[in-house]
Amino acid sequence: MTMRNTARSAVSADSEIVLSDREFAEFRGVIRELTGINMAETKRELVYRRVSARLKATGIKTFKDYLDFLKKGDPREVEFFSNAVTTNLTSFFRENHHFEYLAGTILPEIVSKKRNGRRRLRIWSAGCSTGEEPYSIAITLREAFKDLAGWDARVLCTDLDTNVLETCRAGIYAENRVEKIPPGRLKRWFSKSAGQNGAGYQADSKLRDLLTFKQLNLMHEWPMKGKFDVIFCRNVVIYFDKPTQRVLVERYANILEDGGYLILGHSESLFKVSDRFKLLGNTIYRKER
Repeated sequence: MTMRNTARSAVSADSEIVLSDREFAEFRGVIRELTGINMAETKRELVYRRVSARLKATGIKTFKDYLDFLKKGDPREVEFFSNAVTTNLTSFFRENHHFEYLAGTILPEIVSKKRNGRRRLRIWSAGCSTGEEPYSIAITLREAFKDLAGWDARVLCTDLDTNVLETCRAGIYAENRVEKIPPGRLKRWFSKSAGQNGAGYQADSKLRDLLTFKQLNLMHEWPMKGKFDVIFCRNVVIYFDKPTQRVLVERYANILEDGGYLILGHSESLFKVSDRFKLLGNTIYRKER
């Protein structure tokens, strides 16, 4: 038998529930409608596991009944479902060359360009997950930007998943999440904290003060009015199909300053997606028009 016929539901230990082809197709449609994510055929087991957890949480017995419930549009369940099907994988200073480029090239360029004008710096971490990326950005700013106090500098941190945003706001991480940060840097920017889940490390207030956290669906209207100097959108566009990528990247280009930077994940590319950016290498793009 295939996995789809033998997999057991999380509803109870002795019950078996099958996710039919039709139900899987419907879930894929709902996921795309709610999040913009193009859930591949190969993600059937992931959908099965995560929706099964929602069946258990709601007490609903079948996938069909849960689909019917979801389509009624209950805002809390829509939020829970969206959180459940969103993948969050991140770490501090992941793909560190991006932060080195931010410190060594982008920030000096911005300082030079805006030295005699409005000293405003805006960076967007789009798809910030549990916060390791924006805190890495904040550390980079504090360490590399010696005149930061004289600037209006903010990092916007957005994600679809409201659960991970709570972790971002708290800025508290278990020891195994910070173990790859060099000891000197860890001591400088984090302090030991006794959280609900045991001992951890809390980000310094000097980092947290730079960050603003908002729940945002990238497929919906964006409330931001001002333009950004840099957008980090790493390991996000890979989940969208090409037409959706084109729409999203066009919107990024429109909200970036002239010559602003778009930074993608290591397996992502703007090839056949947009001609408004120039590839500088290492998935770093600069807005050309």
